[in-house]
Amino acid sequence: MNSEQLDSRTKWSYCIGATGRDMAYALVNMYLITYIQYTMKLTVAQFGVISVCIVICLIWDAINDPMMGIIIENSHLKHGKYRPFILTGMLLNAVIIVLLFTIRPKGWLFVIFFGITYLLWGMTYTMNDIAYWGMLPSLSSNPNVRNTLVTLMSIFICIGQFAVAGVVPVIVAGNAVKAYRYTALIVTLCFVGFQLLTFFGVKEKERKDSPDKLSLKGMFQVILRNDQLIPVGIAFLLFNIGSGLLIVFAVNFFYFEYGYAEGGNLVFLFTVMYGLGTLISQAVFAFLSSHFTRLSLLRTFTLILITSYAMLMMFGYVLPKNIVLLNIIGFVIFFSQGFYNLVLIVMLNNTIEYDEYKFNERHDSVISAVRSFTAKLGGAINQGISALVLIISGIYAISQRITDLEIESGKGAVSSEQVLSQANSYIHEVQPYQTLVLRIGMVAIPIVTILSSYFLIKKKYKIDEKEYDRIVQAIEMRKAAS
Repeated sequence: MNSEQLDSRTKWSYCIGATGRDMAYALVNMYLITYIQYTMKLTVAQFGVISVCIVICLIWDAINDPMMGIIIENSHLKHGKYRPFILTGMLLNAVIIVLLFTIRPKGWLFVIFFGITYLLWGMTYTMNDIAYWGMLPSLSSNPNVRNTLVTLMSIFICIGQFAVAGVVPVIVAGNAVKAYRYTALIVTLCFVGFQLLTFFGVKEKERKDSPDKLSLKGMFQVILRNDQLIPVGIAFLLFNIGSGLLIVFAVNFFYFEYGYAEGGNLVFLFTVMYGLGTLISQAVFAFLSSHFTRLSLLRTFTLILITSYAMLMMFGYVLPKNIVLLNIIGFVIFFSQGFYNLVLIVMLNNTIEYDEYKFNERHDSVISAVRSFTAKLGGAINQGISALVLIISGIYAISQRITDLEIESGKGAVSSEQVLSQANSYIHEVQPYQTLVLRIGMVAIPIVTILSSYFLIKKKYKIDEKEYDRIVQAIEMRKAAS
């Protein structure tokens, strides 16, 4: 067993730094489309084009992830392999986030502005993201140290995401234009502060990758030759599609089930369940993973997830429409998804040593970029599904009437109380079939994708705990012999 350890300053600076970057990501990923839906006056065609722009940009961003991995692999800069890209990506991305939530041209001019700015957001975040995640497996090959890093980092990711996901729905209704603008400023300042901690606090290890330059063709060869990376990468994509839809639909679900004012407050409670569920899953990950195999844990949490999503589908139809029951279901889903995600991260990172064992080369950044690739591509698919469901159900058309109220509130023409009251009257006009369409999009797809993810891992992924230990020992013996 590899006894490699990690100094405390590097460990905590790296893990705590995740807080700000995931605050920034959560703001854009969870609420940018909601910001547009409820504060910008756009036709269905314009909203549709924006949704297409998001999908195209995220697909490009997904493709760009491994390309950024090549750039990092081939760069030899003064401040290390990863830290310069962490710093540069963070600074550029922070500026772009402020622009996205501040600049408000009208109609098609906004569509053009959004398309360009959102593309730049994705590319600059990728610069930071690939460097940050690529640093993780390079810090230690010890499975216990790596599990600890994944657990700690995921806790701070959860704190960052919850800080945004829980607060935003409570403060925006009735004063959305100004609330989103000030939130973006605060979040970007946190992004900068926490990532500066990582930049100055982490001590990078000596580079162990191949001295040869890696080409675009070489990048694809690294990915395609790894017969364990491909199945876990596809499984990660399927999981990201399924696990992301509940968050994407959450705001609209609560608005149209419970009302504009009350819905925002209930979203906060639901995100508390998100925070607690995800946080507790991070806290118990190291313990459970030391007592049970990863595959058995995936099997257990897959069954729990399918059952919980089925209960969510029946909520208010077969099961009582009780907010306590809804939050319990949410907690179980978020806890299970949090644990499932951690297992997949470890499985994916373990393919780095598998590749090194088979080909005597180490490409941390390129292989780690697959995780980000699947997250971005999954996000693109989620945004496409979300926009399609909102338009088909007719919910987007109703939300635009609320947008008129929010725009007037931003000008000071109406009060926040008037916005909330009138918005609720619009929501009461929604027909039952419209919210049913929303529910189907939120529940049916996750059931299919999460089941598919598990069966793919079960059939194709072979690096279990014993095999990983054998691979690491073989690499160490090879290095000692040379």
